Amino acid sequence: MKTLKCLTFIFFISITFSNYAQRNFDDVIIETVKLSDNVYMLVGSGGNIGVSTGNDGVLVIDNQFAPLTPKILEAIKLLSDKPVKIVMNTHHHGDHTGGNENFGKLGSTIIAHDNVKKRLEAERPKIALPVITFNDKLHVTINGEDVAVFHVENAHTDGDALLYFTESNVLHTGDTYFNGGYPYIDLNSGGSVDGYINAIKSGLMVIDDDTKIIPGHGKISNKTEYKSYLKMLETLKTIVLTEIENGKTEEEVANNESITKKLDDLGYGKGFINGERIRRIYYNSLKK
Repeated sequence: MKTLKCLTFIFFISITFSNYAQRNFDDVIIETVKLSDNVYMLVGSGGNIGVSTGNDGVLVIDNQFAPLTPKILEAIKLLSDKPVKIVMNTHHHGDHTGGNENFGKLGSTIIAHDNVKKRLEAERPKIALPVITFNDKLHVTINGEDVAVFHVENAHTDGDALLYFTESNVLHTGDTYFNGGYPYIDLNSGGSVDGYINAIKSGLMVIDDDTKIIPGHGKISNKTEYKSYLKMLETLKTIVLTEIENGKTEEEVANNESITKKLDDLGYGKGFINGERIRRIYYNSLKK
């Protein structure tokens, strides 16, 4: 029963992402949020996009789904007349890397963690793959500031990267932060509860009270909300670990609504990952 439930959940995840990829994007509007003199967040359908503009060209962090590339480029043209020089992938999921092929054809240099390239190689053409990869950390100097890029291990996936704009004081977390909702921790792609928690701790080490945070999904955030999110994750970990130590099975934890009730009531369970799914994710990650 446990194996069947796990396979059902993985199948649900894959079908959900597939449906996103096949949907009609005609009604999607790309919204631009200015964060500093040269850094912006673009919101459309899929993961939030980071953009840096200036004399050196445009740096784009993530690119949502392939059909949205023309709209994304139109939004960028309103910010800069320079070409997209660099595309950074925070991880491999299609709602963040779907436009890689389009940007690759435009001549953009795609950069990502080693594991992102490994995962994309199985399903994407060569033009969509990162041409520069890194293992631990990387520094990119563009448009008058250093962008610190660092890998966080086994968090949302096994290839997550956080990017910090040192002058603009902006942090892009990728999907290691779902502002306002439970996280999707992709256990099948090397993600883990402990890694996810450690990713947020790593992010907190480089920011201050004035930092603007671009989450993978959700509205622009700040240090106070980021710390609150960490507390939520750690609280849930303590509760689920206690259930495991008391000999509870996955089904018993998944069906026990009281475990996440207080958090559900705060609105965390209204997104893609509801209370039952996060309890199941936590159980399977922590049980290991």
